[in-house]
Amino acid sequence: MIILKYTKHIIICSLISGIVLLACSHQPKQLGKNTSTDISIRNDSITKLFDPKLAAKKASKLDTFFKKLHKVNGFNGAVLVSQYGKVIYKNAFGYARFSKKDSNTTQTQFQLASVSKQFTAVAIMQLHEKGLINYDDPVYKYIPNFPYDPSITIKSLLSHSSGIPNYVYCLDKIINKKVALTNNQVVDLFARHKPGINYYPNSRFNYNNSNYALLAYIVEKLSGMNFREYAKRNLFAPAGMSKSFVYDPAKPELVSSAAVGYTPRRRGFWQVPFDHLDGVVGDKGIYSTVEDLYKWDMALNSEKLVKMSTLNEAFLPAHSFKNLLTKNYGFGWRLQLLDDGTWLTFHTGWWHGFKNYYMHNNRDNSSIIILQNVSNRALARVKVAQSILYPEKAWYFMSGEGLPGELEIE
Repeated sequence: MIILKYTKHIIICSLISGIVLLACSHQPKQLGKNTSTDISIRNDSITKLFDPKLAAKKASKLDTFFKKLHKVNGFNGAVLVSQYGKVIYKNAFGYARFSKKDSNTTQTQFQLASVSKQFTAVAIMQLHEKGLINYDDPVYKYIPNFPYDPSITIKSLLSHSSGIPNYVYCLDKIINKKVALTNNQVVDLFARHKPGINYYPNSRFNYNNSNYALLAYIVEKLSGMNFREYAKRNLFAPAGMSKSFVYDPAKPELVSSAAVGYTPRRRGFWQVPFDHLDGVVGDKGIYSTVEDLYKWDMALNSEKLVKMSTLNEAFLPAHSFKNLLTKNYGFGWRLQLLDDGTWLTFHTGWWHGFKNYYMHNNRDNSSIIILQNVSNRALARVKVAQSILYPEKAWYFMSGEGLPGELEIE
């Protein structure tokens, strides 16, 4: 694990220090040697730290915050917060569909947008554990007509350092926008038209949806099934995510009861329609609920999907560039360096009126899951929820040194 010194604003209480020390003390075993028994013991030890009275106080503060966020800042969605492996707060606000006045619930399905990327990354990790793919393999090994530099690897795609152009923009003038674009077509169009590369491969970090669209395509080729079916069988089912699915333009009935994405207008809200880009998956496209994402969170912590040693690689900074000392990217996860030298894992999402935030902290089995179907600025205040969950770090999160706000959501 890469440990960087970051001593500014050190505010660590004894309880959290104990959790971090516990996690760190297990890391040598986790890196390739952990077993299901080890994970069970670890999770049980973390669960014992749960204090119902303290959790109730945090829940009360979270409830006050989110009710105000709904009333004052227009938060419209659902939220779930957990700590030490237990849910301490969940609630929903506003409407899933304004036209029908259908209230959001914690079972309402929201488009996850870029929060979907971690699912694609886990699919690649599963194939890696089966020996079907290596992170250092060149992309052309799995996409023979791949038209770009052979130094672009699977890791380049996972960590957004490939340099390939974003299909959302580079294919805009050559595609038929009247029909849904597919991952296969993205690959074929890249091969035929060879849109110019953005920068020399592996020379910088540049967040780009094409990387994960190609990864989903590779999952399909190696697994022999389409990505939607792969996700259902190998990601959602093992985690018990019965309300989750990958959007399919050919099956509009899947979203008949899901939330609709909206953009605020001076007079009310504008419903954002589906378009040709919604046919591409891997970079986006998953619909889920806050309760299902909590199941996903717990599945990550209990090796139901991949080994902890494999998952730990996704939580490490993939880049050593000088401008990424305190913010970095792993495999499907954004990383933020905390004042105790550890990396916090999270991701944001923004697509067609949906705006999301998901923090996964496997050091104390905690999470903050916020899904919203109105793309306003409410999530710019996500640090308040962080400071309530970790009051001993409140100054750090609220000072501007903590997690990014609305401007970094993609």
